[in-house]
Amino acid sequence: MLTKKLGGQVLIIALCFLLFPVLAHAGLESSLLGIKSKLTGVILPVLSVIGIAIAAISFFTGNPNAKQHIAYAIIGCIFGFGAQAIVDFIAQTVR
Repeated sequence: MLTKKLGGQVLIIALCFLLFPVLAHAGLESSLLGIKSKLTGVILPVLSVIGIAIAAISFFTGNPNAKQHIAYAIIGCIFGFGAQAIVDFIAQTVR
């Protein structure tokens, strides 16, 4: 129950900053570009490395699904580290 309440509050605050850019002291487009750059440049690669670390721990502890975890972690790394290239490719295709 507490998690839903906290998640709801975070969502409301995020929507306020995205929908009312004056609160963030920036334009909507620059705010979205900043979010995109942080997401594709920092957050996704960090999550990819964490996924590889968890898969490695799974492998070293002898988990029977370790090979599947490693495969998923590698696929996650491809998307995590290649996210900026994927976004740029889609943007060029749309234009």
